Amino acid sequence: MKTRMTWIAAACAAAGMAVSSGAWAIGGASGPHVGYPTTGKIGAVILNPYELAPLTAVIRNGGYTLTDVSVRIVPKEGGQEIKYKVSDTQVRTHGGIPVFGLYPDYRNTVEVSYTRYANGKSERVEKETYRIYAGPANIRTAGYAGVTSVFPKAEVKKMDPAFSDRLYLINNMIAATPESTRAVWNNPMGGALEWNRYPQNAIYDTKGELRWYMDPSTIFNYHDIYRAGIMMGFRQNNDGAFTWGYGQRYVKYDLMGREIWNRRLPDGYNDFSHAMDPMQNGNYLVRVASSDHVRADGKHVRTVRDVIIEVDPNGNVVDEWRLFDILDPYRDNVLKVLDQGAVCLNIDASQAGKTLSAEQLAEQDKSDKFGDIVGSGAGRNWVHVNSVDYDPTDDSIIISSRHQSALIKIGRDKKVKWIMGSPEGWKKEFADKVLTPVDSKGNKIKCEGSKCEGGFDWTWTQHTGWRVDSMSDKKTFILSVFDNGDARGMEQPPLPDMKYSRAVFFKIDQEKMTVEQIWEYGKERGHEWYSPVTSLTEYMPDKKSVFVYSATAGASFNFKTGAFESAPNPYIDEFKWGEKEPSVEIQFKGTSGYQAMPVDLSKAFSQ
Repeated sequence: MKTRMTWIAAACAAAGMAVSSGAWAIGGASGPHVGYPTTGKIGAVILNPYELAPLTAVIRNGGYTLTDVSVRIVPKEGGQEIKYKVSDTQVRTHGGIPVFGLYPDYRNTVEVSYTRYANGKSERVEKETYRIYAGPANIRTAGYAGVTSVFPKAEVKKMDPAFSDRLYLINNMIAATPESTRAVWNNPMGGALEWNRYPQNAIYDTKGELRWYMDPSTIFNYHDIYRAGIMMGFRQNNDGAFTWGYGQRYVKYDLMGREIWNRRLPDGYNDFSHAMDPMQNGNYLVRVASSDHVRADGKHVRTVRDVIIEVDPNGNVVDEWRLFDILDPYRDNVLKVLDQGAVCLNIDASQAGKTLSAEQLAEQDKSDKFGDIVGSGAGRNWVHVNSVDYDPTDDSIIISSRHQSALIKIGRDKKVKWIMGSPEGWKKEFADKVLTPVDSKGNKIKCEGSKCEGGFDWTWTQHTGWRVDSMSDKKTFILSVFDNGDARGMEQPPLPDMKYSRAVFFKIDQEKMTVEQIWEYGKERGHEWYSPVTSLTEYMPDKKSVFVYSATAGASFNFKTGAFESAPNPYIDEFKWGEKEPSVEIQFKGTSGYQAMPVDLSKAFSQ
């Protein structure tokens, strides 16, 4: 018996030794103990430290004070190097060295340099190497027969060396699934709660390699109406962190996945989508809707994409723009000519080419059919604001209204300052706010109805009407827009393949109330570059460039049956300012995009 007990004790001791040398052990003179391997002169490596960004890691400080930190992700052969400096603030915030841009399913080589301090002594460490394996990229997929990969494949078609250090964030989403449309608001009726898709947010390098992605499982839940919705409106703030919204939430996270705040919308508002804009005063403009609006006919409804709120950093609503009170919710000129197959993000090929009549719209307004449907009046998708921006020179907002095909500037006093869009159908109080098209010499361009001469065109069902701050002042307003192009000229073309989209810039003289078209691209690409919904055009001051995402272009379409035969294959294009051909073109295969943008690592880690 004594021999047997001795053998068991020896076996247990051996097992304990094996465990302690490899990973962990418990017990000891000082009490419980956890040990873990350290691979360098400081601490251990925590992969995906905030459970949101699997291709990030933190090399813990190991009890040292770290300064003068830099990071380099050694590229694959022929790949793109990622390197950045890390501020002392970021080192303290993350408890060590933040590592961004690991390759998935790959044993990455990471070089870090730093100075470490402890007990009055310092040591400079140069190019210390860490080997960090990151697992395969994996999130939920739609599971349909046409799905062939978790994330889209990127095909780099053109890459000017001047842009070879770019990292591009794509804000995409998977196709609709049975779980995504189970819930609707019914008290009161209407709203856009059913607008729901699983996120597919990722960052690619200029070689087409995936270098970051979001695992949304910790913050997104199909089965919780307050944690579902389409993630949209990504903007990198001046502090390097990103803000966006989804469904009933608006949030702020850094690139490492650390939560700064994640908030429910204030209770009087619902159904965030499209736009969340950081203002120069530190507040945010958030595109929402009213949770309870009393129509003139006495019906209570949740409205659809027609309210802008300004919230301060603490989440207080300091102002609101109720567009059903400011504009004319019954202007139906554009509503009557919209292609019902591409009214929203939900492209419905069965409705391709169909439009609504004035009689149908009038009859609809007598009914209780409210919600995310094209229709006039509050409670329906009459305005569809898809971007909002702020002009600090006169304390105004600029909205892009898809379903009015207009960019509209509105003051703090809730009065319209100007309208950049076709003059057709505006009431008398708005008619004199419509800008007058002029050429480069200031001469008035001849227009008839919604069509103008001299190459000038209004924007049609457009996205992202943004002020170019670095080029604008109180008199001159430079406006960037993605002109999707549906219902161009207030009509549907004879053939679907005659549709095209444009990235376009306008120069607005706010004193003379004129508008000049100063740059465009896309018409020459024709229908293969046509993006019926979503997309983005933005000026990038760091490289004096124009960034464009044609986010739902490149789908295979059967013109005989009116059906889409594949998912879109969107394009990223980036242009040197003033150039007519892109310096960069990347095409993503088999994905529905919303927007995209370059990512600034110096903002994220060096401040």
